[in-house]
Amino acid sequence: MNIPKYIERPVYMDRIMPYARKDIMKILVGQRRVGKSYLLFQLMDRLSVLHPEDQQIYINKELHEFADIRNAQDLLKYLASRRDPARRLALFIDEVQDIDQFETALRSLQAGGGIDIFATGSNAKLLSGELATYLSGRYVEIKVYGLTYNEFLTFHRLEQGLDSLQTYLKFGGLPYLK
Repeated sequence: MNIPKYIERPVYMDRIMPYARKDIMKILVGQRRVGKSYLLFQLMDRLSVLHPEDQQIYINKELHEFADIRNAQDLLKYLASRRDPARRLALFIDEVQDIDQFETALRSLQAGGGIDIFATGSNAKLLSGELATYLSGRYVEIKVYGLTYNEFLTFHRLEQGLDSLQTYLKFGGLPYLK
């Protein structure tokens, strides 16, 4: 996969990386368009440097090529056809809530071991705190928010000042400003 360019968000990377390669699912939860997908890309880059021996599989439920992964069984079948059992797997699933009964597949994968699971979610169920019910305490939830003012300045290549602050307050750090 060709990873798109991104601007690092070190605050989130510092929260997530201590859980990397640990037997716990990492679930990034937040509203749409706050940068969850780009955090996955950052994680993929970082982990490919730290652990080049690991296999990485990326699934984005918003892309047509993954439309056939509709439920837990489809997900498990997809992974079985692509997974190299001799290597540790780093699995990245974007918009996991679009897979029916995703929690059963993730629990099964985690129980099998040898897999590092990262997923994003943005629907009302995941945002309402029902994640604990779905994943039975086998996960860490990282809440992702829109850009901070400093991130906004970096993202849009702006200098600190009143005009930049007013723009930030008006648009709330939305990435489509430019």
